[in-house]
Amino acid sequence: MLTDCLTYILRGTGLALALGGAVSLLPSTEAKAQTVYVAVQDGLAIGGYDPVSFHVAHEPMKGHEDHALMWKGAVWLFHSAQNQSRFEANPRAFAPRFGGHCAYGLARGKVFEGDPDTWEIVDGQLYLFRSPRGRSLWLEDQNQMIEAALAEWPDALHQD
Repeated sequence: MLTDCLTYILRGTGLALALGGAVSLLPSTEAKAQTVYVAVQDGLAIGGYDPVSFHVAHEPMKGHEDHALMWKGAVWLFHSAQNQSRFEANPRAFAPRFGGHCAYGLARGKVFEGDPDTWEIVDGQLYLFRSPRGRSLWLEDQNQMIEAALAEWPDALHQD
């Protein structure tokens, strides 16, 4: 069913043909080993939110199926063709740090899914958090938190 969903999402992009219908996702037990967080329930990067919207609209906006692309093994959706083009030109400028995992959790050596509704942009980088509380704690000393998360990344993804 998930493969059918992704094939539908990618149909308009031509990626489904390029992938030969061989779209597959890791089971949930292996999802944390991904570099980019992919929501197992829908197979989309950062829950289907447009990563460019955080930077240009200054709020998270849901992406649309007709503006989709595959990058880093995940399907990314965009609110508009213009946002998709911006991302394609420089994906690292818009993709969330730490693959969309919770920046506070990583600073503490834990891997949690980041929530696109709880975020912060620092020095042009998008950071996601698991909860508003984690975001608040992170903001108390964000420079130290960023250093701590960088020290854990990406090794924390491979811990049991």
